[in-house]
Amino acid sequence: MTFPARTLRRLAIAVAVGTTAVLSGCGNDSGSGSGGSLTLGFVNGDTSEFATCLQKAVEQEAKAQGVTLHTANSQMDAGRELSNVEDMISRGVDALVVQTVNVDALEGGIAKAKAADVPIYLTSVATSDVSGILGAAVVDLKKLGALDAGWIAEDAGGKQVHVGVIAGSPGAASDLMVSGFTEALPDNAKVVANQPGMFNPAKAQDVAENMIQAHPDLDYAFVANEEMAFAVRKTFDAAGAKDVKIVTENGTDKGLAAVKDGRFSATVANSPKVICETAVTNTVARLDDKTKVDKITRIPLTLITKDNLDQAPQYCPE
Repeated sequence: MTFPARTLRRLAIAVAVGTTAVLSGCGNDSGSGSGGSLTLGFVNGDTSEFATCLQKAVEQEAKAQGVTLHTANSQMDAGRELSNVEDMISRGVDALVVQTVNVDALEGGIAKAKAADVPIYLTSVATSDVSGILGAAVVDLKKLGALDAGWIAEDAGGKQVHVGVIAGSPGAASDLMVSGFTEALPDNAKVVANQPGMFNPAKAQDVAENMIQAHPDLDYAFVANEEMAFAVRKTFDAAGAKDVKIVTENGTDKGLAAVKDGRFSATVANSPKVICETAVTNTVARLDDKTKVDKITRIPLTLITKDNLDQAPQYCPE
């Protein structure tokens, strides 16, 4: 495998400044994996279970590829994300894998990375203009929301129903999921409340308490991840609203168990393991001038109910 000149320059910088990787690959100078002597940076977006599994998947795949890895977390702060990107550039990484806080706010980071000749590969979402990025492992988040909406449409069977939405944090992933969900709902399903839970179970619990008080006739709730959905389920049950059906997303082992026992009616399997294995593999391949890999890779999504629990992919690396 032959890497472009920028890779060799980047490696020289990394050695000169004596950076210490968060994770060192298992390859030697010749590279036991396909990554050879590459150094990658991973900038994660937050500390949710989904993000934690993203990091595990990046670390494991980097090790398998013989890649040295630096990691950082932006904790849902777009300003911190920019600082993390700048820090990774200063470390002399060959490329960055980024789970962005806000894809629009990332434009400045992409520009800085491009000026420094450090390509960015995105996870979950892509920029509207992909010419400035190395590539992306894209989850069709609007489709994700639409899958949950489709389940409600089928379950409601044309009856007039009230729906509540407990979103994540404004921007990027949550906005796409929620718009996909609301746009795909049938005319007989009315959204009576839409509030952000900030991907935080405690915040989601507060939102759920207010929602069920204001709308005691609620029939369904779309919750933007399973961590929040568990808190919402407990809140609804405590308020005597056990009949409210919850649809959500992730596909964790705990989430699948909740679908099986009826606490959740449906969840969309969205595997961080698959996302980040794809991201690292494709980043390494696209840095190699001789390897041809599609710039944009679509990650498969599956609506999981009691009827197809065995179809859910592994969520988190062991």
